[in-house]
Amino acid sequence: MEITPSLLALQLFTGVALGAIYALLAIGLSLIFGMLTVVNFAHGAFFMVGAFLGVYFTGLTGSFWLGLVIAPLVVGAVGLVVERFLVRPLYGRGIDYPLLLTYGLSYVLMEAIRVLFGIEGVPTSTPPALRGAVDLGFGYFPLYRLFLIGATAVVVAALWLFLEKTRYGLIVRAGSRDGDICRVLGVDISRVWLMVFGIGCAIAGLSGVLAAPTRAVNPEMGVHVLAESFVVTVVGGMGSLVGAVVAGLLVGVVFAMTSLFAPDLADLSIFVLMALVLLLRPQGMFGKAGLLG
Repeated sequence: MEITPSLLALQLFTGVALGAIYALLAIGLSLIFGMLTVVNFAHGAFFMVGAFLGVYFTGLTGSFWLGLVIAPLVVGAVGLVVERFLVRPLYGRGIDYPLLLTYGLSYVLMEAIRVLFGIEGVPTSTPPALRGAVDLGFGYFPLYRLFLIGATAVVVAALWLFLEKTRYGLIVRAGSRDGDICRVLGVDISRVWLMVFGIGCAIAGLSGVLAAPTRAVNPEMGVHVLAESFVVTVVGGMGSLVGAVVAGLLVGVVFAMTSLFAPDLADLSIFVLMALVLLLRPQGMFGKAGLLG
């Protein structure tokens, strides 16, 4: 196969579109870890639940856009229940306890989806309004993948505005640095934790809905994507939202380019990238040293 500049450019855009999904997943992980210091091993399961609910609500309402809105809200609501009744009693007991809890929860969610939707998964298709390709000047690129890039940019911008320009965002940032001071100032920090966990899970659900038309929707889809999202989070730096976005795009591009030149090494390439970053900067590109200490 001849490698032309047009092919390289198209593959670069493919990597950015893939990286957009990685970035959304890592944002949810980083948001929860940065605020609650909880390593959410159920994040891939919330991604999977979001994909299934997106397909279900799209079929129920006949509108992809309604499914895109409703499914993340339902996943976020499930996240609120999980934080309030399962995760919250484990605060202060060490990082291992919520990690093991969420690891077990991921299997519970997986089995629940198998019971509700079957073990084979559900068929998906690109929404009619987003089918076709767009001429970018150097080649035709799928319209839906451009939509993925745009949707991720909107979510990142909205989250930045929320954290930087609103009162609740200020409380979230303050609570991530010193929860005790927030309590002294009269802030109900438990409500902030609840909100952050719910938002993180909703973002995971949203990424599942967006990814559904591009991959097989089955109960095991969250297992593989969890490993990839943790690679992105570690490369960007645990707890760093900027790192999640930059690393997500970087990992997507590395995977896409390796798929072009050495397809058999594509899966390995992102772990090699993680190893190189950790050798040069153990806390990740934008992480803070000693965050887990």
